Amino acid sequence: MITGITSIARPEASRSLQMLMTTDAIGGVWRYSIDLAVALRSRGVHTTLAVLGPAPSMAQRHEARRARVPLVEHACRLEWMDDAEQDVAMAGDWLLSLERALCPDVLHLNGYSHGALPWRSPVLVVAHSCVRTWWKAVKGGAVPARYDGYTSAVVAGLNRASAVVAPTGAMLSALSREYPLTVPSHVVPNGCAELTPRAPRVTWPKAPMVLTAGRAWDEAKNIGALCAIAGELPWPVYVAGDVCGPDGADCQLGDAVALGRLTSRDLRGWYRKAAVYALPARYEPFGLSVLEAARAGCALVLGDIASLRENWHDAAIFVPPDDRAALAEAVRRLIADAALRTGLARRAYERSFDFPITRTADDYLRLYERLAA
Repeated sequence: MITGITSIARPEASRSLQMLMTTDAIGGVWRYSIDLAVALRSRGVHTTLAVLGPAPSMAQRHEARRARVPLVEHACRLEWMDDAEQDVAMAGDWLLSLERALCPDVLHLNGYSHGALPWRSPVLVVAHSCVRTWWKAVKGGAVPARYDGYTSAVVAGLNRASAVVAPTGAMLSALSREYPLTVPSHVVPNGCAELTPRAPRVTWPKAPMVLTAGRAWDEAKNIGALCAIAGELPWPVYVAGDVCGPDGADCQLGDAVALGRLTSRDLRGWYRKAAVYALPARYEPFGLSVLEAARAGCALVLGDIASLRENWHDAAIFVPPDDRAALAEAVRRLIADAALRTGLARRAYERSFDFPITRTADDYLRLYERLAA
């Protein structure tokens, strides 16, 4: 059954909780993990981040150090990568040894397979994305048999967990259609750490540019569609994020300008400058970059998918992800109409206040305390 968690005032933890949380340094899970760990610290939760997969960059390590979030690292292939079974098993042994050393009150796993390990502590599995729901949204049709082993591992991890969380109702519904969920499941929206009294005030108008951010090589983000029409637009298009993926996938940038992988601070600067943020995604279980762009006052052009409609239904222009003509028309419309652009940007900015990191942390703390009890 899909249930939500009612947002409450900041709870006072009866004692300090020790948390072991898995993450990776490739995509939005890193930003989510760092921001959540910082917000949880003021609520009496000490979080150790276990980083799986490719090593964090020096900038990411500096970021974690500044945030006072301890990292431990294990280089391996991630569960959604090809030929990852042996690496996932070895990473599981490493995580079990960490649990014995740290004695956490709760395991917070931002992945699936390791939920089936023989943990001593209660386990929360958070569904940020998965191969099967990705495939259905991006490729369409039946998921290839080569993912049967992955599917079995996800089913085992989900149903050995103490609870499952997804960041949107749309993602939780998609997950439940692909896998039998037999444990309590909840929706906890992600939050934006920029929603603080010290955050810079947004002023309009903004610079004449179109920005997008994310893993440009990931077909789910569909950033290639924006790059393909960049030459048709009167404003320049900037792409922040990795163009080449860990398995060799890449994105043809066309006339768009690559900014590369930026630090969170530098990316916030680009959000604050850009008048338009475009993400014609085919698959986006939450869209943390969309939230950050909205918080910085960008007008939004988004792929017309259920998860993005759920959060931004009347605060963005939506386009069919595979209709490049509609995408170009929507962006040109915003460029040509300053009143429409500013009105949509203000609406998205106001909506962003529905997603503070404080609410996310409070909702997770309620779950942690329930599981630890």
